[in-house]
Amino acid sequence: MVLIPEITSDMMIVFGFLIFVTLLFVFEVVRVDMVGLLMMILLPLSGVIEPSMAISGLSSNAVVSIIAVIIIGDGLDKTGVMNIFARHIIRLAGKSEVRIMTLISGTVAFISSFMQNIGAAALFLPATNRICRQLNVPVSRILIPMGFCAVIGGCITLVGSSPLILLNDLMASWWSNNLRIIGNKPFEAFGLFSVTPIGIALVISAMVYFVLFRKIVLPAVTLQAEDHCLLDQDLEYTYGLEIHNAYELNVPAGFVTRRLDELEIRPKFHSTVICICKQGRGEGWYKVNVPSRSDIIEPGDIVGVISNREHIHRLAETLEWELCDELDHMSEILSPDNTEITEAIVTPRSELVGKTLHQIYFRKRYQVNPLALYRRNQVFLEDISETKIQPGDAFLLFGELEKFHLLQHKKDLAFTEHIQGELMHPEKAGLAVGCLVLALVLALGLNVQLSIALLTGAVGMILTRVLTLDEAYQGVDWMTVFLLAGLIPLGLAFERTGAAHYLSASIANLMQGALNPLVLFLLIGCLTSFFTLVISNVGATVLMIPLAMNMAVQCHADPRMAALMVAVAASNTFVLPTHQVNALIMRPGGYKVIDYVRAGAGMTVLFLGVVMFILYFFYGITG
Repeated sequence: MVLIPEITSDMMIVFGFLIFVTLLFVFEVVRVDMVGLLMMILLPLSGVIEPSMAISGLSSNAVVSIIAVIIIGDGLDKTGVMNIFARHIIRLAGKSEVRIMTLISGTVAFISSFMQNIGAAALFLPATNRICRQLNVPVSRILIPMGFCAVIGGCITLVGSSPLILLNDLMASWWSNNLRIIGNKPFEAFGLFSVTPIGIALVISAMVYFVLFRKIVLPAVTLQAEDHCLLDQDLEYTYGLEIHNAYELNVPAGFVTRRLDELEIRPKFHSTVICICKQGRGEGWYKVNVPSRSDIIEPGDIVGVISNREHIHRLAETLEWELCDELDHMSEILSPDNTEITEAIVTPRSELVGKTLHQIYFRKRYQVNPLALYRRNQVFLEDISETKIQPGDAFLLFGELEKFHLLQHKKDLAFTEHIQGELMHPEKAGLAVGCLVLALVLALGLNVQLSIALLTGAVGMILTRVLTLDEAYQGVDWMTVFLLAGLIPLGLAFERTGAAHYLSASIANLMQGALNPLVLFLLIGCLTSFFTLVISNVGATVLMIPLAMNMAVQCHADPRMAALMVAVAASNTFVLPTHQVNALIMRPGGYKVIDYVRAGAGMTVLFLGVVMFILYFFYGITG
């Protein structure tokens, strides 16, 4: 029998807060970060914890690590490192949502096996967003599988998660205090890869689960229509439907090579060629992103055109080009991370006034494509390169974000909308990667505390001018920070008041008569999974390992396996956004609590089933 402590008023208050927080999450009465702020206020006011403990979450290892790793991720993204990763994923995955999901989830799970899961998830978050936008795949269909696999990946090695790191120490402490009970057996610690079969089985099971049931358990998102609409509502109202979509056309083998201006695509078809993809000498393609009138179109080229459905069909039929069903070569060019269509007005002091676009070699000079001219309530699509520019003329331009940022400083044009994105600094990619390597070396090689190691890398990003201090502050998702900072003191109150021990001991005694090794291990897994949701995974591990080992001895089961069950089940935290990784992806994925419940309920059951299966058939848990 396990001794059950007497219930106290503080325990009742903590149980009340647990129910209160659960109701706030489920019914979404307030935003999730407000739930965290409420806990930071109400817990000390109730007297169950001191004020210093209520705000201790803001300085916790987990929260500081999240802030630091987000800054590191922003630095890698700004220098183009994540672009390189995204290109490789796209090359391997194509446009398959399933392949994208499995590649990203598998990669993050592998990284999580030797790095804290929150760090792995945060580092890959920018690349995942970029890939999904570029391929028109809803990010909400990818982030939950990625996040869950990041959590599960921590079970692949003994250094992948905090509970597994603590496992041998907690076991050794219990063993030394219970030598009489276990018959003076020598203590045998688990090795680095002792848990690997469980971790690999869990990762594979999670990916299969999402491949088979993703349409049921993941949030339903309406995809964009078949056409690739380029203009927002205001610009479409001004410029009409002539400039509406992007298309690819294959130039057939029988086409006679001609210069672009000879084809008269703009005047005849009200369409603009924005890219010509040509087959290189090797196997790759190279792109002419801002074609000039002297560029040639030859057989085998793929031509990117901005037009509308009526004009593009007429163009394809007239020139006998093949209209492609999808954008294969232009998906990266049209990614919102890389390019956009924007409106710019000629200022009275502009050196463009009185000249034509052709005279000043506008495309070559500024590396952007003019699509249309708006003057005196009239839209011009033909001969805009030969029209003398007047003050107040509005040009609709298509180009790379980087070129628009440079053009902003020329003072020739005034943009009517904020230019998205920011200037990339690929020349600083080495510095960004160096800061990441420094953080990993400190954390993994020199055993520096994770938060300090990651913070060192983040500060390195700023000192090397990869990011400015203001950019670092702006990049942090403060909603995630305050959600976690408020839930940490709730976990502390659960442990501090004895509420967690009271609940676990009560359940253990209730099941005492029905316990055999299999039922015992399932009970241990369920209890640990529950406590991991309401207190930290470390707190659940510290609480449950001694209790589980004592119960295993009473049932004639292996106490080492019982402790291992606790350490693994401490990662079974999917049905609420209380885990750091779940909280991190909540805002970028646009998730609600019900989304975690829907996806996490099945994952929780599958997790326990897989762990029980592997423990029974691979490790043997009967004694």
